[in-house]
Amino acid sequence: MMMNDIATAAEASATGGRRIGEVILDLQNISLRFGGVKALTDISFNVREHEIRSIIGPNGAGKSSMLNVINGVYHPQEGRILFHGQERKKMEPHMAATQGIARTFQNIALFKGMSVLDNIMTGRNLKMKSNLLQMALYWGAVQKEEIAHREKVEEIIDFLEIQSVRKTPVGQLPYGLQKRVELGRALAAEPTMLLLDEPMAGMNVEEKQDMCRFILDVNDQFGTTIVLIEHDMGVVMDISDRVVVLDYGKKIGDGAPDEVRNNEEVIRAYLGTSH
Repeated sequence: MMMNDIATAAEASATGGRRIGEVILDLQNISLRFGGVKALTDISFNVREHEIRSIIGPNGAGKSSMLNVINGVYHPQEGRILFHGQERKKMEPHMAATQGIARTFQNIALFKGMSVLDNIMTGRNLKMKSNLLQMALYWGAVQKEEIAHREKVEEIIDFLEIQSVRKTPVGQLPYGLQKRVELGRALAAEPTMLLLDEPMAGMNVEEKQDMCRFILDVNDQFGTTIVLIEHDMGVVMDISDRVVVLDYGKKIGDGAPDEVRNNEEVIRAYLGTSH
């Protein structure tokens, strides 16, 4: 059964020597408004190094808005964001990327006419030191840099087990494999923190199994801190270290999976009886 397989993988990851570290992201009293609409209201929680931190809640709870706050797409009107102990002011997405935060999206955002390899190569842009003129000449150090980046991308392709489609245009791939390519592009940036916005949405059971395994392996083998939005509660409870629950833009639960699972306010929200 799928949940048993995921639970076994999660247990193996937990016993593989991975240790949860200190707080690296601290969100304090975050409030976000769009005109008169309150998307987030006075939300506080933190993320520790190397953990899998899930954000859950019913549709419209503010989960994606919170992820957009973390990587600088949205700027909250109130609250403080501390990353590695330093307060972030007007963070922009490219600045978040240079600080080691990578992101996948709810809706796949790939270059459909480009190959798998070339799509993942775009994730190396921030690592490239050569300018456009040097790249056009493609000689000496530029050539060596290109080879080094391609070697890194090939390692990611092997890790994600997509060698057989490495030269296939992404638009020709099944949905589940496209999601895997998007994960690969994010990993190509070598992030210390990876934000995953519903990475398993629209997947069948087998595809979910594969994605869960890769998420656990990224966390365990690379030591990458993961912040995850996911609607499949079985998956969330099996692979998460801690879970924060949002409902109508407010925090209604925060803690270990078992603690959140037994929280009466969380149960009411998911049953649709809290409002």
